[in-house]
Amino acid sequence: MQVQRGAPIPARIFITALVAGVGLLAASPAAFAHTADRGFVMLLPTGYYLFGGAAAVALSFAVLVVMPPVALAVLFATRLRLVARPIDGRLFTSTISFLVVASIWYAGLFGSRDPLSNPLPLVFWTVFWVGFTLVVGLRGNLWRWLEPWYGPSRLILKAIGRADAPPPLKLPERMGHAGALVLLLGFGWFELVYPSPDDPALLAKVLIAYWLFNLAGILAFGHEAWTARIELFSVLYSMIGRLAPFQREADSDGRQALFLRFPGGALEKAPPLPRGATLFLLLALATVSFDGLMRTFFWLSLVGVNPLEFPGRSAVVFANTVGLAGIFSALSALFVFAVWLGNRIAGSTASLATSCGLLVWSILPIALAYHFSHYLGVLVINGQYALAAISDPLSNGWNIFGTAGFHVAAAATAGYDAAWIIWNLQSAAIIGGHLIAVMIAHALAFRIYGSARQAALSQIPLAILMVGYTVFGLWLLSSPTGG
Repeated sequence: MQVQRGAPIPARIFITALVAGVGLLAASPAAFAHTADRGFVMLLPTGYYLFGGAAAVALSFAVLVVMPPVALAVLFATRLRLVARPIDGRLFTSTISFLVVASIWYAGLFGSRDPLSNPLPLVFWTVFWVGFTLVVGLRGNLWRWLEPWYGPSRLILKAIGRADAPPPLKLPERMGHAGALVLLLGFGWFELVYPSPDDPALLAKVLIAYWLFNLAGILAFGHEAWTARIELFSVLYSMIGRLAPFQREADSDGRQALFLRFPGGALEKAPPLPRGATLFLLLALATVSFDGLMRTFFWLSLVGVNPLEFPGRSAVVFANTVGLAGIFSALSALFVFAVWLGNRIAGSTASLATSCGLLVWSILPIALAYHFSHYLGVLVINGQYALAAISDPLSNGWNIFGTAGFHVAAAATAGYDAAWIIWNLQSAAIIGGHLIAVMIAHALAFRIYGSARQAALSQIPLAILMVGYTVFGLWLLSSPTGG
């Protein structure tokens, strides 16, 4: 493997940065409060681990203030060349992906009505939304190979003789990422607020309509333009993919290859996001945050529901709709205010829109950490149900992959040992995500202001916001839940 650096900086600076980063991660205290299922209470008072998590993030900011910006730059710039990029076979992989997706739609329409026996809800909500999102955060944007529109749209265009012709329409530039923002808001509402998002037949109809909608948009406006600004999973995974330690980039000879680098290192040179994409990324974090909040005793009591006698999701549709919109608005306002205040403290004349569009990239590791922490239990349990369901998709006695009789260990997250492991993985992910976010924000701030002093001053409000959000995330993990 070949080591490449962005600039000839002494190795000792890189080692110093690496040791400091490992030290910060090691400094984050082991948290022992409540388990992921909130039914197992450990001995350390909740306030202690909230303080410990907040202190770890605050300490990381303090270390970065005194660390030379060049040390952080070399950490992000260092990369290891792994393998040359394979031939682009998207036409094949996308077409196969569509055929697999269509077969799962069929199972949703004509298979079992039980969401834990029908593969569609399990594959979509657990394997795809939970598991695949984490894979993208680790390996990079694999969605561009697997999205089920590229292959079918290319085949349709070839069949009508327009494979090399420009698209008939052009997306208005002023529209920006508004389409993706609206679709993500609708997706979040359907997942979190709608009473029965895991009903197999309904989910199949929604996904088929969504596929047809995007296919029509791609044929009318072109694949690249549509997926870059409208199709929500393409937009989301292109963002999350930048965080991955595995990156597809050009090597010193200009050839595409796969590199290993520090998580989030590719974001140091990321362009500022436009306003719609900035709000899109904030909404992604707000959605998963509200998914944790809406199940807590605190929220249920706030909306007048006894958490021990939960009447069903249909009783809280309005309250949860308001809550989802409220947490998105609050997070967006706090973020913009923190960036604005940072500009004022640093005495900078940098554009607020540019500063927000650049610093919002630091939200990515936080959003991915919340995604992992919140859905870890779901992935462990429902992933087992999915393994069993895919072998008998129509519940007619098939055993296609030999897993139909798989015994689901529903107690995999119960008991002291499992609870200890899962809860600490969740806590470590949240604290680690915020630590990486602080590092990315500091590197991006140096790009905006060009001065280590100004960058440090500008980050004070944003660091306070991140510390507060760390406390909020850890509190969500420790809070009892109902419903």
